[in-house]
Amino acid sequence: MKAWVVDEYSDQARFRRTEVDKPELTPGHVLIEVKATSLNPIDHKILTGAVPVGPDLPGILHIDVSGIVTAVGDGVGNFKPGDEVYGCAGGLKGSAGSLDGALADVMLADADLIALKPKSLDFGEAAALPLVAITAWEALIDQAAVTADDTVLVHGGTGGVGHLGVQLAASRGCRVATTVSSKEKADIAKRLGADEVIDYTLEQVEAYVQRLTEGRGFSVVFDTIGGDNLDRSFEAAAIKGRLAGTIGRNTHDLSPMHSKALSLHLVFMALPLLTGEGRAHHGDILRELSALVDAGKVKPLVHSKRFSFDQANEAHSLFVSGDYIGKIVLEHD
Repeated sequence: MKAWVVDEYSDQARFRRTEVDKPELTPGHVLIEVKATSLNPIDHKILTGAVPVGPDLPGILHIDVSGIVTAVGDGVGNFKPGDEVYGCAGGLKGSAGSLDGALADVMLADADLIALKPKSLDFGEAAALPLVAITAWEALIDQAAVTADDTVLVHGGTGGVGHLGVQLAASRGCRVATTVSSKEKADIAKRLGADEVIDYTLEQVEAYVQRLTEGRGFSVVFDTIGGDNLDRSFEAAAIKGRLAGTIGRNTHDLSPMHSKALSLHLVFMALPLLTGEGRAHHGDILRELSALVDAGKVKPLVHSKRFSFDQANEAHSLFVSGDYIGKIVLEHD
């Protein structure tokens, strides 16, 4: 079969099309005829070697996948050939072994990591969802346990994870505010369901906390940015507020957390892929997400230009430039 592989993990790494053996079907797994994938920050970090969890070389990358099941292994009872599925199922290596990614004709996937794709989406749109949606779900629903009584601040409301955070919080009846950096992004965030929009380039934390919460702060803050922004999240949170974040590798003064009795939850959604533990929950999330999508409560934000697998290098160059809005999607010809 055709695959788009890399021969090294470095800043100079490039994808090349080649022929490789088709993966062998194993118990508990399915073979997927790949229709699309999307580009997440971790995909590029693996490519460059910044995150040393790439699959065995030559490596087949990209974690998200959508496609059609062509065969099911022993013990798989919830899928059959012909099913249209999506999931976050490969493209890295951990203690559970090396998992080839989606940049190929066919992908082997653990059946626990996938679900039937939303009927209302095409394959490209579906491929844009799994990693970012699972991350936002684990942060807001599993960890912060948002309810309709919460006022939620989502940092980065048009980002990959952030735009799902806005919609998932809104779907739970929360009052949702989000930070953006331009009027264009503000308009997008409002269309996604944000009740209030904050241009963080113009308004400081103290000002928008006063304007939107009468100085009380937000009961839940979801930080998808990390770094100094986590400190701003401490400032924006209400007393006994819950913080959820996706990036926690910096050093922080926790005194503001102590003074407000805050709780902090950090999400690392790739753990089930790396360790093999807890994979079934990802499939559960994706099944519930499909229902929300088909009910019109969640939709992916996809960049206007879609790439072919032969254009994988161009797609990563666009990612590096930052000159895009929405998930970057690659579709198999």
